[in-house]
Amino acid sequence: MAASEHIVGRGIGNKLILFSVILVAIMWMLPIAWTLLLSFKPNSELMISTASAFHPPYTIKNYTDIFQSSGVFRWLWNSAVVSIGVTVGILVLSSLAGYGFARAEFKGRDIIFVLVLLGLAVPEQAVIIARHQMFSDLKMHNTYPAIILPGLSSAFGVFLMTQYFKAIPKDIDEAAMLDNASRFKIFWKVLLPLTIPAQATLGIFSFLGAWNDYLWPLISATKPEMFTITVGMASTQTNFAQSEGLGFLMAQAIFAGLPVFIVYLFFQKYIVRAVAGAAIN
Repeated sequence: MAASEHIVGRGIGNKLILFSVILVAIMWMLPIAWTLLLSFKPNSELMISTASAFHPPYTIKNYTDIFQSSGVFRWLWNSAVVSIGVTVGILVLSSLAGYGFARAEFKGRDIIFVLVLLGLAVPEQAVIIARHQMFSDLKMHNTYPAIILPGLSSAFGVFLMTQYFKAIPKDIDEAAMLDNASRFKIFWKVLLPLTIPAQATLGIFSFLGAWNDYLWPLISATKPEMFTITVGMASTQTNFAQSEGLGFLMAQAIFAGLPVFIVYLFFQKYIVRAVAGAAIN
């Protein structure tokens, strides 16, 4: 009797958890659905009332207007170059640093690791003036390196990769050393493939952050041909864009976020695997 009551109680608890998760998911999706709906409405209709979003007419003109800007494909290319460059750089540097902190023994290792983690507490806005002055003195503004290089310092990436390397048993390293494998070979051929879930997760967040970054590209890229998609689309908006072209604004938001959504769809299984692994550890 007690066992059956326990099973029934656990079943009710699981249903409540499932209901809560579904409710939170719906609440999270509502703003996206609202944005998508507005993006297909004529701006003239939205100027009267946004309630018109729930009934025809609908149009794709807001999306076709985006492509009428001669620089949109250049901005997409710039964002792709910057985002991929930042992502690859973070993965390479974080993997090497994580392996060093997790496996190498050297003087001051723990102190240096703490100093790296302190980078998590420093907001980007606190160093933006010094960074701008440095790249200005080097005459590097309006170049890809100027937009990419500041994004390569990822304290979170170093911390994540360090923890993953520490979770891998050292017996694997010792077995590889018995086969006369070098340090780099152990890192590259043995340990690095075991951290693919962590790298995929870090890559997704790095790509997302670089693609959506607005502040630094706005400061560093002053020429239209070097705008990223976020800066470029913001430059097309007038002071009265929200009242005169709300549907166009929503279409811009959907268009700018679509590449990130596609990337996430391809790599979501690695994120789930990484989260599951972290929960087990």
